[in-house]
Amino acid sequence: MKNFGTYSKDDVVFLLKDISSLIVEEGNKEREMKIQNGSHYSEMIPIEYEVSEEYLKLYKEKLETNKDELAYAIGVMSDKIIKKNGEDVVIVSLARAGTPIGILAKRYLKNRYNLDLPHYTVSIIRDKGIDINAIKHIVENHPTSKLQFVDGWTGKGTISKELDKACIDLENIFNKKFDSTLAVLADPAGYSALYGVREDFLIPSACLNSTVSGLVSRTVLRDDLIGKDDFHGAKFYEHLRNCDESTNYIDTIYNCFEGQYENIDKELENWKEDIITKDGDNDVSRIKEKYHIKDINFIKPGVGETTRVLLRRVPNKILVRDINDESLRHIFILAKEKNVEVEEMDLKGYSCCGIIKNMRDM
Repeated sequence: MKNFGTYSKDDVVFLLKDISSLIVEEGNKEREMKIQNGSHYSEMIPIEYEVSEEYLKLYKEKLETNKDELAYAIGVMSDKIIKKNGEDVVIVSLARAGTPIGILAKRYLKNRYNLDLPHYTVSIIRDKGIDINAIKHIVENHPTSKLQFVDGWTGKGTISKELDKACIDLENIFNKKFDSTLAVLADPAGYSALYGVREDFLIPSACLNSTVSGLVSRTVLRDDLIGKDDFHGAKFYEHLRNCDESTNYIDTIYNCFEGQYENIDKELENWKEDIITKDGDNDVSRIKEKYHIKDINFIKPGVGETTRVLLRRVPNKILVRDINDESLRHIFILAKEKNVEVEEMDLKGYSCCGIIKNMRDM
């Protein structure tokens, strides 16, 4: 699909089926009840609203504050991609958090090295795998190229593990090697072997939903909507066009690249490879035990995942390493707006964690 979302087709090609007229959004509470009663999260999409004026102001402040660090992290990640793969590589972003990161990687490499790499967005869904039809499209159009998968951040490594399984399946289907190394901007969980930074810092695109992702929904896989030859589906949120921040987000970080070249080069001077540490596992285990959580999917660690819990799930409570951490102000605003308890906990790998409410306890 070449004309979808609000990004330029020079930035990304969405390999998604437009199901805008075929699916109705559902409220967070309604979706949470369905998910906890056995429905899969990929069978529905949330209602997306304009955020409050206070929250949007905070998002813009965070983008302004973090733009240089974001440009640095993008540059480090992008240079590692080329050092690892060479120049015959396709950027494959995982929808939807990976899309703006993939666009920025493409722009960085074009701006700095005049490398115009192909960039696609494809769907991967927990417990259901990657979109085989989308990968087939890429392989057929770029038969000699390596595929580099890109996402925004690692939460607790769920998508990294899903990608490991998917690449084994892809090798059997296409009879060629697929590298499951997931390139990410931030890797607080220690699950990426190709990251920009390891700290759990706020990527502003985690603050918003579709309005910083080309007005595209999270991806959908449902038998009545997606045929066997279709790409996974997504909705375009036309009604949010007047508050779309997607292009401004990309341009703001892009304009900081050149100022970070020296810092990026210093970081990469002796780089050979990144080591997977799985540092986040200890935090997740302690949270699971302390709060008697049976389903690990109720635990969403890291600033990006915590933000998403507050935006589109039904949160039980929010854990933070430091209740006075000014970098988590957007978390505190959302928690206050939704009347969600915030509690301090001695977290090691993450700055915060969202815990989803068990609807059976209501």
